[in-house]
Amino acid sequence: MRSSGQWKKVLKLFERWHNDAFGPKYLLFTNLTISISLSMLGDTLEQSYERFTGQIVGWDRTRTLRMGISGFTVGIVCHYWYQYLDYYYPKRTLGVVVRKILLDQLICSPFYISVFFLTMGVLENQSWEEMREEIYDKAATLYLAEWTVWPLAQFINFFLIAPRYRVFYDNIVSLGYDVFTSRVRYRKKEPAIRENTHA
Repeated sequence: MRSSGQWKKVLKLFERWHNDAFGPKYLLFTNLTISISLSMLGDTLEQSYERFTGQIVGWDRTRTLRMGISGFTVGIVCHYWYQYLDYYYPKRTLGVVVRKILLDQLICSPFYISVFFLTMGVLENQSWEEMREEIYDKAATLYLAEWTVWPLAQFINFFLIAPRYRVFYDNIVSLGYDVFTSRVRYRKKEPAIRENTHA
């Protein structure tokens, strides 16, 4: 009986935390915490793979921290973007969901990817020219990958998930994508092949 009473207290505390964390007052803070944490986890997983395959020697903590900061900036974008969509398109009909998916893919995804590269560029003291070149070189890869993952994921998000859990769901799905994002962002540029001028 005593353990049953303690369990009820734990459940009550969890319910109170849940209601606060996903309530209107703290939802932005919750979403940013989730975005930062999972962006850092995604990079940590990618670096673990790179260490295992011998591509890098040790864990680059600065790189992980920068990925976390990018999670902060893109987390703000996602938080307000979902609020905008749900405000103007509150219904869950098939037509509305398809419209949301198209808006998400055609407007938010390119903006989201640009914010990511600009954030990383600023953190790494890149020039505007270097940032533009990197966006040109790598953003298309991420955008094409988005089309393979997010239309179905967002169909579930907009059709089944309650609005206050949208960013949470987005980040759970995005964990694998964050690993890929880290890989693309830190992919080394292939050196130009020089022609052999010797006979």
